[in-house]
Amino acid sequence: MLRREGSEAILLLGPDEPRFWEIFAASAEYRDGAPDPLDRWSARVVGALAAAVGGTALFPLDGPPYAPIFGWAFATGRAWSSPVAMMVHGERGLWVSVRGALALPYPVDLPPPLPRPCTTCAAPCRAACPIDAFGPDGLDTARCHGYLDTEAGRDCLDRGCAVRRACPVGQDLRPPAQSAFHMRAYHP
Repeated sequence: MLRREGSEAILLLGPDEPRFWEIFAASAEYRDGAPDPLDRWSARVVGALAAAVGGTALFPLDGPPYAPIFGWAFATGRAWSSPVAMMVHGERGLWVSVRGALALPYPVDLPPPLPRPCTTCAAPCRAACPIDAFGPDGLDTARCHGYLDTEAGRDCLDRGCAVRRACPVGQDLRPPAQSAFHMRAYHP
């Protein structure tokens, strides 16, 4: 069980795909035109959930000090580092994200670990990047951003990262509009 000082359990929260996009796209945060709509929506929703269950809301970008979200995710037995050094989830593949966490003052029963999807996969993610921007240390962001500024880069910008799309796990979980939203946030 994941813990932090003063808590008995940490629950990581991510989008309930594929339902998430419809819910978020209807939100005031998405429609108001103000910056960082997903972070603001996450703060509102996770904050309300924390209050309802007597927990504390934690967010990946709150800090310093920052919550060790990736370490917690890897400790769950449900997420790992992929062949392209991105986090991969046993059911969501490379579409995994953590929008927040709940630190709870009481223990909870957690779901069992999942099988690691990459152990039996041919790793199409390794060859999916049209510009080979992924190396052993992860993504070369400067190279990626340069590519997204080109006409050829519109495919990734409009449909989502080709590497994420290549993962066979969770392909049916993210609508194209959601992928485009995330890519526009990454590459405004």
